[in-house]
Amino acid sequence: MTDEAYLRRGVSPTKDDVKKAVEGQPQGLSPGAFCKVVEDLAGDPAWCAAVHADGAGTKSSAAYLMYRETGDPAWFAGLAQDSVVMNTDDLACIGAVGGFRLSNTIGRNSHRIDGACVAAVIDGYRRTIARLQDLGIDVEMTGGETADVGDLVRTLIVDSTIVVRMRRQDVIAASRIRPGDAIVGLSSTGKAHYEDKANSGMGSNGLTAARHLLLRREYLEKYPESVSETLAPGDAYCGRFRLEDRLPGSDLSVGEAILSPTRTYLPVVRDVLRALPGAVHGLVHCTGGGQQKCRDFGEGLIYVKDALFPRPPLFEAIRASGGISEAELYKVFNMGHRLEAYCDPADASAVIDAAARHGIEAKRVGRVERSPDGRNRVVVRDRGGEHVYG
Repeated sequence: MTDEAYLRRGVSPTKDDVKKAVEGQPQGLSPGAFCKVVEDLAGDPAWCAAVHADGAGTKSSAAYLMYRETGDPAWFAGLAQDSVVMNTDDLACIGAVGGFRLSNTIGRNSHRIDGACVAAVIDGYRRTIARLQDLGIDVEMTGGETADVGDLVRTLIVDSTIVVRMRRQDVIAASRIRPGDAIVGLSSTGKAHYEDKANSGMGSNGLTAARHLLLRREYLEKYPESVSETLAPGDAYCGRFRLEDRLPGSDLSVGEAILSPTRTYLPVVRDVLRALPGAVHGLVHCTGGGQQKCRDFGEGLIYVKDALFPRPPLFEAIRASGGISEAELYKVFNMGHRLEAYCDPADASAVIDAAARHGIEAKRVGRVERSPDGRNRVVVRDRGGEHVYG
């Protein structure tokens, strides 16, 4: 899948047009931070705040397929975790690990998404928040909105907004990433101690590609409402799998792998920041943009990633579809790790050990070098190939 082919499906892997649209916007109190930091809502000069919005994206369309195939609305519950974690773990990248206040928005087409489906999403929020609270993460649901927007939404959208306050001195600005830093990646797969089952690593990015490159054409014929009417029929559901088929190399079905809930790294980040105050120079959540996400942070840097995790079965199946190039894989998907910590090499083992205590594999996946021309780049060396971004 070239960039052009991905754009034909209505999705940009890097959102360069969006970035251009927001150029010139005020950068807040901490320019270069992963999330915008603003003045404290309570007016305390020693504190600051961040307000963040994100959601489950087109993962809801995959959940809709599973619901229609099985009749079980419980498939929608995981979307709540996706929506929460896409916010909390972005905010973790500025050092916010608690005090989250969350509101959600559910936009539905009520002809297709009934009250039982909405109830499943709301129960997913309840269970996700309870799990985080059990882990010692302070998060509270403040309310939300369910809107019937059938003229705009074909099935369902699940979005969240989170507000958090934190001490200014605790803010982590990714602009502090520097040459010589080690890049420690935290695996997106396996089973963390706080997860109920093994995670495929899917997260909430690249779902449009995953769905259409893996699933069979029959889903377009059965559920044309699961795709945009602007999508050319030849670009929809081009794969060889049914939802119930076993994913090669995995114990999960293809449908389960695509819908694997987005993992939170909050407990690990909290423990690392407590144990190593000031030692982490930057945290990057490898979401939109995949392994080249880090290119947006710091100045005059080359991010060299030459020791990635083995490729997870889900991403290998997507590659094997033949509809996406190796270079594009790393731009769209996390490819095995979805959080990166940047620190002195001497501190890398402490980050790795903190992840291990939660059942998450972590390793040094690369390093940061100085860019001779001052331009940020990402160099991925994996499986005998080299891909340069920037």
